[in-house]
Amino acid sequence: MWSTLSTRQRALALGDERALRFEPRYNVFGAAADGSPENLAALAELIPADGTLWVVEAEPFTPPPGVVVRKAAVCAQMVAERPRPGDPDFAFEDLTEADAPQMLALATLTEPGPFLEATHRLGAFVGIKQDGRLVAMAGERMRPDGFTEVSGVCTPPDHRGRGYAGRLMRVAAGRITARGETPFLHSYASNLGAISLYESLGFVIRREVTATVLAKA
Repeated sequence: MWSTLSTRQRALALGDERALRFEPRYNVFGAAADGSPENLAALAELIPADGTLWVVEAEPFTPPPGVVVRKAAVCAQMVAERPRPGDPDFAFEDLTEADAPQMLALATLTEPGPFLEATHRLGAFVGIKQDGRLVAMAGERMRPDGFTEVSGVCTPPDHRGRGYAGRLMRVAAGRITARGETPFLHSYASNLGAISLYESLGFVIRREVTATVLAKA
C-alpha cells in the first residue's frame, strides 16, 4: 500500500512522508511509512471521525493509541507472472465515465471489496452488458511500481455461472502484462472457490497478508 500511495498514485493520496491514504472518494486504504510511533500517529490522523481506514500489512496490525480495530481478515496475495490468455472471440466493452452509476450499483450489490464513487477512475475497467444493463465487470486498482492490481471483479447473482468473471479477468490481466507489468490481486484466504478460479487463470499465491479496518476509538 505504501509503495502504491508514495509512487504511481501519489496524486490521489492525502498525507505526507509519515503516512498516506487515498482521497476518500477513491478508496478506503492507507499506510504508514513504517511502524514508528510518529508515523502511526500520523496514520491515525487520516482516519475520518465518522468512518474507517483500511490497511493491508504483511503481519497483523497493532493500532496506535486512540485507534480501534473494527475487523481483521487474512488474505491471500496472488500474482500472475504468465496469466492464461483470453478468448479472442469474447465480446466485452471498455467502461467509461458514463457507466460509473451502473458500476457503483453493481459493486454495492455484490460487494467485491471497497468500491466508492470514484474507484472506477483508479484504472481501466471492462464489462459485459445485456440490453444496456451492466452484468459483469473487472478492472484495476492499486498500482505499485511494476505491478497493477486486478480488482472490482463482480457479477450479479442472476448472471453467475457463465464464466464472465474469469473471462474479464483474463482481459484485464492480459492488458497489464502487455504494458510490461505483473498482475496481482487479493482474496480472502477463506474464499477457496475464488482462489481456485484465480489459480485457473494463472495466478499463484505469493504470501498471506492481513487486511485491518481501523476506526477512531
